[in-house]
Amino acid sequence: MLIIGIAGGTGSGKTTVVNQIINQLPNNEVSVISQDSYYKATDNLTFEERTKINFDHPKSIDFELLVKQLKELKNNQIIEQPIYSFVTHNRSKDTIKTHPKKVTIIEGILIFNNPELRSLCDIKIFVHADADERLIRRLKRDTQERGRDINEVINRYQDTLKPMHNQFIEPTKNFADIIIPNDRYNTVAIDIVRTVIAEKLANDGA
Repeated sequence: MLIIGIAGGTGSGKTTVVNQIINQLPNNEVSVISQDSYYKATDNLTFEERTKINFDHPKSIDFELLVKQLKELKNNQIIEQPIYSFVTHNRSKDTIKTHPKKVTIIEGILIFNNPELRSLCDIKIFVHADADERLIRRLKRDTQERGRDINEVINRYQDTLKPMHNQFIEPTKNFADIIIPNDRYNTVAIDIVRTVIAEKLANDGA
């Protein structure tokens, strides 16, 4: 199994890059796993306490479970992937049955912070975008998709997101094999990655 890690700051366009990569690949051969599914369960906290969780700090991620399940997929085992709710700020009781595929893409802002997870990635990609562009996208997403108040989003960006990005996310660019500027016209790097994946699928199928 080929594992591709795609990191980058919040709102950098990781999902867009993922979609561009898999757009012309067989759906039954590629799966995508989001770091967001692996935020730690917070059953022991009140809702008010959950709202204060720093989701941009590596300690918020259950890397142990993520690494364990990636290894299980690599060993051709089916996993029960967790589901995280950003409305309740807690892990859902439901899971997603995820089958092993020839290619697995793992995406998230902090995935290159964990050495063991990094070592599992055959290709490491960092998606770069300017800070103002990332803030705009974060505002749109959190207000439209996650029911956040605009002032809450801005305050969280200033108090948490920006300093966490500078401390934990931007430095992991150094671990990347490929850095993709988030430019809709930048297709060279994406084409290269897509070619590598296609060759992997062809070789496995030969």
